[in-house]
Amino acid sequence: MTVALAGRAPATFEIKSANLPLVSLLLKSHDLAALATELAARFGDIPDFFEQDPLVVDLAPLGGKGDVDFAELVKLLKGYRVMPVAVKGGSEGQMRDAAAQGLAVANDVVMLATPDALTPALSQGEREQDKVPDAPPVALSALVIDKPLRSGQQVYARGRDVVVLSMVNAGAEIIADGHIHVYAPLRGKAIAGARGNTEARIFSTCLEPELISIAGVYRTSEVPLPESVRSRPTQVRLDGGSDGKLVMTPL
Repeated sequence: MTVALAGRAPATFEIKSANLPLVSLLLKSHDLAALATELAARFGDIPDFFEQDPLVVDLAPLGGKGDVDFAELVKLLKGYRVMPVAVKGGSEGQMRDAAAQGLAVANDVVMLATPDALTPALSQGEREQDKVPDAPPVALSALVIDKPLRSGQQVYARGRDVVVLSMVNAGAEIIADGHIHVYAPLRGKAIAGARGNTEARIFSTCLEPELISIAGVYRTSEVPLPESVRSRPTQVRLDGGSDGKLVMTPL
C-alpha cells in the first residue's frame, strides 16, 4: 500500500538533498594493529591534519573476505579527528557488522581519482536531477608565509600550495596538500602532496632538510644529500607514483 504524505509545508523543518565532501579510507588489511602503526607513522606528528572530516571506509580491497572489528576501527579513526560515517564495497556480513556500529551502507559513493579525492561527490538525487553544469570551483591561492619558521612551529596548507619567503629552521615543519616553495634555506621538514598528490613538488633555493616527503614517500637527513643539490637551489619530485622514489634536480 502506498501512503502519500500531506502536502502542507511543516513549520519546524524542511527536508532537502545535500552534498557531503568525504574522505575515503581504502582498507587493505584486517590487521588493525598494523593499520594503527602506519597511521601513527603518517599522521602521528600532524594532530591537526584532519578537521573532523566525514569518512567512508571502502572495503573493496578486502575482497569480501574476513571479519573487520568495526568498533575498534571507528575508535582508531576518530583518534585522528576523522568521523567514519559509511562503508562501501564489503560482503553482506561485513556491511551488516558495519551497520551494527552505526555506519551507513553507501555502495553508491563514487570515489574520485587522486588528487581530486576530496572533491564532493554528487548525491544520487542530484546526479539525476541536476542537468545544468555547475560553475568550476575557485581554486585556493597559495598560502604565503613571510616570516622564519622556528623549531617546533608547524604550518599546514590544506588543499593548496605553500610559499615560504624566509628560512625554515631545523625542527620546523611545513605540510601542504600541493607544492611547497621555500625561497630560503630549508632545514626543517617539508611534506608535499600530504593527501596523496603524487604530482606535488618541493622547491627550495637552499636544500638542507631534515626530511622531505611527497605523497608519503620520504627521505630523511640520515641519508646524505648528493653534493649536486645539497645547499643548492633544487626541485624535488616523485618518480613512479606512490611506489616510486624521490628525484632531486638542481635548478
